[in-house]
Amino acid sequence: MLLRDSQFNWLNKVVSPSKINTNKIVASSRAISAMDSTPSENRSDKRKVIAVVGGGLVGALNACYFAKRGFAVELFESREDIRQAKVVRGRSINLALSHRGRQALKHVGMEETIVSKGIPMRARMIHALNGTRSPIPYGKKGQYILSVDRANLNKELLTAAEHYPNAKLNFGHKLLDWSIESGAMTFLRPDGAKEQIKADLIVGCDGAFSAIRKQFLRQSRFNYSQTYIPHGYMELTMPPHNGDFAMEPNYLHIWPRNTFMMIALPNQDKTFTCTLFMPFEDFEKITTEEEVMGFFQTYFPDSIPLIGEVAIKRDYFRLPAQAMVSVKCSPYHMGDKCVMMGDAAHAVVPFYGQGMNAGFEDCLVFDEVMEQFNEDFSVVLPEYTRVRVPDDHAIADLAMYNYVEMRSHVNSKWFLFRKYLDNFLHFIMPNTIIPLYTMVTFTRTRYHEAVKRWHWQNKVINRGLSLCGVASMAGGTYLAIRFALSHPSLTVDQLWSRVHTLRWY
Repeated sequence: MLLRDSQFNWLNKVVSPSKINTNKIVASSRAISAMDSTPSENRSDKRKVIAVVGGGLVGALNACYFAKRGFAVELFESREDIRQAKVVRGRSINLALSHRGRQALKHVGMEETIVSKGIPMRARMIHALNGTRSPIPYGKKGQYILSVDRANLNKELLTAAEHYPNAKLNFGHKLLDWSIESGAMTFLRPDGAKEQIKADLIVGCDGAFSAIRKQFLRQSRFNYSQTYIPHGYMELTMPPHNGDFAMEPNYLHIWPRNTFMMIALPNQDKTFTCTLFMPFEDFEKITTEEEVMGFFQTYFPDSIPLIGEVAIKRDYFRLPAQAMVSVKCSPYHMGDKCVMMGDAAHAVVPFYGQGMNAGFEDCLVFDEVMEQFNEDFSVVLPEYTRVRVPDDHAIADLAMYNYVEMRSHVNSKWFLFRKYLDNFLHFIMPNTIIPLYTMVTFTRTRYHEAVKRWHWQNKVINRGLSLCGVASMAGGTYLAIRFALSHPSLTVDQLWSRVHTLRWY
């Protein structure tokens, strides 16, 4: 149960009113309120208190999940309430919501609310250097991903969590330390006072630079790796034109330029958020307005009239390029007291559009494991680690791979041929051949199983193409020999001349 140090004094001792610490009474009263707000029918068998550290997307959704199960939930966020803030600090890369995330939202009744505020993107729209545009569908007809606004989604989830009477949101609470032995946490409150709290389970959802994870790093047999990629990102805004979208809205627009790229996702206000991904050394070479315009004229000429020269110059130098980090670790739990989810456990680079979706699926998978093992945390936490670690490591690797695909492979005719071939084979053999992107984005196939199947499918298809090539060569050679034997007077030069003319047909 949630216990604060002052609570023992207040409940178990007779204290003179002149000696009572007002701040501690407030803290104790809040604790008791949190416990009393648990529905009476659940209180006898749902006495455990869950402390969710981090009020971002995954933390807010987790608060909904645990509150729905009847636990007493306290969410702690170091920032102020973003619903009240004039300026929302943090990342603003648009998010792509797909099947996994939607299923997780559906479980707490939030899917339709969020989907109604998203914009469907049915295909990639590739912008060539000469200005031509070529769509590459994401999947079958009717399959799409949704462009959603990060800040709005976070606000919706916080409001949904707050609607549960057994959930309380605490903003401006910075975690200073916590103990694996007791589950006690020390927070710095907005008024500068320190507050110590105990919970039955601590759920770390506090991002890639998690304060919860610092305690894990002090333990033996905890594996951890952190990788900064050599590329950074910078955001620009493409305004509406004549009150409407400046480009086709139902696409994820990509300008692939081999070693770097720019993408654009649509927003509800009819703007596009354009994100330039490029090596830091290339960002650092551009230091003047003339250089940035020369860069855009060379590599993204069709975007200049859409974004505007003034906006390009302003946005490019407004903030420096931001870094992107990939984090892997294992295990995700410590005893039966603490578990990590979302970026705290597996930060991924954004190139597969699965960071948020994987974090949301964490919540769903943990809930499924709780259902399976009757909420026994001593069994649930290690089982969650066993099930989830290989999947999150797999999507981290796929996200790295997809950056190469998006900035370079989409320019390749072989890549486009394979895309169409994979989709054709999937159409005629839907249960045998499933494109990797379809498995990752439009199903809940476990990430690591999708990767295994992808490798197997590639091997089968490549062998099939090789056999077709060998058969074609053998057949062509056989026909050429028969033709030569039936025309003994035909010279080699004449034969080659006839073969060469076939290219026109």
